Amino acid sequence: MELPRNIKASGAPEAGIVASSVYAAGHRVADIPVDEAGEWAAKEGHFVWIGLLEPDRDLLLRVQRQFHLHDLAIEDAEHPHQRPKVEQYGDALFIVARTAQLFEGRVTFGETHLFVGSGYIVSVRHGPSTSYTSVRQHWESCPSALSKGEDFILYAILDFIVDNYMPVLEQIEAEVDEIEDRVLVKPMTAADIERLYMLRRDLLRLRNAAGPLVEVCRRLTSADLPQIRSAMHPLFRDVTDHIRTVQEKIDNLREVLAFAFEASLLVGQSQETAIAKKLASWAAILAVPTAVAGIYGMNFDNMPELRMTFGYQTVLMFIVSTCAFLYWRFRKNGWL
Repeated sequence: MELPRNIKASGAPEAGIVASSVYAAGHRVADIPVDEAGEWAAKEGHFVWIGLLEPDRDLLLRVQRQFHLHDLAIEDAEHPHQRPKVEQYGDALFIVARTAQLFEGRVTFGETHLFVGSGYIVSVRHGPSTSYTSVRQHWESCPSALSKGEDFILYAILDFIVDNYMPVLEQIEAEVDEIEDRVLVKPMTAADIERLYMLRRDLLRLRNAAGPLVEVCRRLTSADLPQIRSAMHPLFRDVTDHIRTVQEKIDNLREVLAFAFEASLLVGQSQETAIAKKLASWAAILAVPTAVAGIYGMNFDNMPELRMTFGYQTVLMFIVSTCAFLYWRFRKNGWL
């Protein structure tokens, strides 16, 4: 028996293809080769859902031939680092979204490119990204929702991408809370300041990745895109609300980090001022015996009190009492 062309002889999926399935009435009909996807997509009541992971050019061209995708869209899908956007090429939509994950304390970004047309949706993942297998499995268990077609799958993927921003923000928020609690106890070290700077930069990059999706969803709810039914518009507006929630959370965290940095500077300045006061106080106290000793250390024959019987004791008492008074005064003023 001849194996499907997207399955190797070993039974392992072809490189770059995560899944390639056809659905009808909300149920998976079959897993199909990519080279048969166009034929299945043309059947009434069927749609094809293909998931690709960092495909090579040959695989993208095979997909292009099946759905007659535009050359510019294929070129964008082959080369990541695109800004989130939605483009219409003939009867097909091309959508770019940025994904985010936290890896070793840093936010790493990937991209998802989506082709949507009559009877098909193709997702192309590049870089760090959570697999959409869980999205596929979840909605396969809800045939009534999956039966809505390819524009519903587009909503499900975009909603999944936006929802996955939240775990990243929650981990960053936990670290920000620790920084906020620690900043009033002691000034930040150089390592703390570097980490704070990296967090603020990652949050800015995350905002730049999530923010343009608001415009993407706005375009998807416009009447000039026939690929998206009007019944789906409320769902894309819901994704927009989620994105705005993400933006607000990012802005709040960046503001907290800015306040934490300012508070650390104030704490550091306060401690430096306290140290300077202590040093100045002790310098003033020590100046008394230094001055007296300096005066009596001058080599003159005729100096007062040199012949006094209790001159030495008197000078010592003067030094001690003056130093004690200064110590008491500085202590009372909070300098010591």
